[in-house]
Amino acid sequence: MGVNFDVVIASDDYSVDMNSGLDTLKGASEATRQIATAILEQRVPERLSSESKVRTNLKRSFKGSFGQQFSLDIYDNDIQKRFNKIGKKVFTELLAYFINEALYQESPELSDKAKKELKSLGTQLEEKLIKQLQKSSLDHLHTASNNFNHDVKLRYRQSKNTQKTLVKVDRATYATLKPRTDKVQRNIIASITRLNINTGNGRLQIHGSDETVAFGFSATKKYRELKIASKTPFSENLHTNNGKPTEEWETLKLMVHTHNTNTGRIIKYIIEGIIDD
Repeated sequence: MGVNFDVVIASDDYSVDMNSGLDTLKGASEATRQIATAILEQRVPERLSSESKVRTNLKRSFKGSFGQQFSLDIYDNDIQKRFNKIGKKVFTELLAYFINEALYQESPELSDKAKKELKSLGTQLEEKLIKQLQKSSLDHLHTASNNFNHDVKLRYRQSKNTQKTLVKVDRATYATLKPRTDKVQRNIIASITRLNINTGNGRLQIHGSDETVAFGFSATKKYRELKIASKTPFSENLHTNNGKPTEEWETLKLMVHTHNTNTGRIIKYIIEGIIDD
């Protein structure tokens, strides 16, 4: 049994430029298949073919902006068994997580079961998948947004009458696919709001700000290779602030450089070190 999705392209007249619409649907298909293959087969496909064991199929279109339904279907008994064990809810949680991570966006907190599945994939597979998504499929998903400024939603169709938005993309998220690295070193005061203890990626909130921003470590300072003493302050800060009102959060002084969009918006802080008081 497949998983049903749809793509909704915001359009006032219920129509979309055909080439842009087709490329956008292609991006939704590619991203869904790449993530599904990584989760279910524990490999990241560089090429997708009609002979793949996990494929997407177009369903009916519908009105309400411009909408197109599609399904993810599995053509292998062993892979189907693994999918059944994971379940649709956890699968769609992870689908949203990976796309949002690739776009430096905040995603809903994963359930315990989803966190367990994510950990089982391993750091290298997770990082390779995110890079593959950024390479082409998410670029395609943004075509209608980039060319015609249409917002695009990828939704999980739980039932005929119930849809859950997994990801929303627009020109602002498209800009994150082509980041620029600013090597200028700066100091920030921030609190950790989310942390992947395996990769070291997470989100932080600058003191005095209401928004969170992605953070991670440079290629030369891989988180998993850091000594425990260097990792502890991040997890301790997250734990200490858990459940406290924002104004009571403890902070860390961090030395960083940044990844920015072409307009200068910071989309990720790269941690270089902690500044001791």
